Amino acid sequence: MYATVMHGPGDVRYERVEDPSILKPTDAIIKLSATCICGSDLWPYRGLQAQNGPAHMGHEYCGTVVEVGAAVRTIRPGQFVVGSFCLSDNTCPHCQFGFQSSCQQREFMSGAQAPYARVPLADGTLVATAEMPDADMIPHMLAVSDVLGTGWYAADAAGVREGGTVVVVGDGAVGLMGVLAASQMGAARIIAMSRHPDRQKLARDFGATEIVEERGEDGIARIMDMTNGIGAESVLECVGMEQSMQQAMGICRPGGTIGYVGVPHGVNLDGQKLFFNQQRMLGGPAPVRRFLPDLMDRVLQGRIQPGRVFDLVLPIEQVAEGYKAMDERRAIKTMLRVDA
Repeated sequence: MYATVMHGPGDVRYERVEDPSILKPTDAIIKLSATCICGSDLWPYRGLQAQNGPAHMGHEYCGTVVEVGAAVRTIRPGQFVVGSFCLSDNTCPHCQFGFQSSCQQREFMSGAQAPYARVPLADGTLVATAEMPDADMIPHMLAVSDVLGTGWYAADAAGVREGGTVVVVGDGAVGLMGVLAASQMGAARIIAMSRHPDRQKLARDFGATEIVEERGEDGIARIMDMTNGIGAESVLECVGMEQSMQQAMGICRPGGTIGYVGVPHGVNLDGQKLFFNQQRMLGGPAPVRRFLPDLMDRVLQGRIQPGRVFDLVLPIEQVAEGYKAMDERRAIKTMLRVDA
């Protein structure tokens, strides 16, 4: 088959590779209904994350099971499934504690920007629907696999509560999903920090009550002014850069919580500042598997439409253009059609 391979910064190709196959008895092979490009894929694309040789890309996926290994018990061929980018057995002590993204057998999904993909630890990673979803549900189910699950974790980690005040730092796909999550959790005030009109509109559609365009110290000052010098009780850090983390810490009130899900690049924390700010912090790779059943149900019931975050849809053969569009901020998130 053909699949997406990154050969180096800016060099993404859709080229022939070996078909995926069962390598371990706990594996499954799925035929993807659609796939997409993640903001984290842009780190190696921009040369900001090292890679050792060509890499098979893609970790967001949904589709139909076509084959399972001999040890797979709960997933069977013909089922429609959604899985997490963190592969887990869902039975180890960390999984049972709700942190499947720290599973003792953890692996990270790869190779999903393709028509077919191998999913290790299939029983613990994949969640099946009772029936085959309609075609118009596919973008929303795909979003659950990572971007919604990650935004949801940011809100959960930040302790978003009904009637609370939330600030979302970052207007990429994850930040927008954080806005949606905070709205679903009942926050009364959701301030999205964004400079881009198209993202601001989507943020408002997802539940943002206010928009702040300022960044850095100006952004901190604006939020503090809007909160009468108190700050926000829940802050979602959805970028992973030094400025965004400092901004999150600058607007979180004492006793408040920062949920950070942006993969850190160049972030350094000051111990004295951590000590005296008295802020809770929880984040890291999202345990999406914890949230999958609930989020899939919300989508299937029509309560949320996270697939609206895909503002560019391309055939998978044009994946290189999808990367370029996201890198140049011409697209928030690119969905890739898999028609094979």
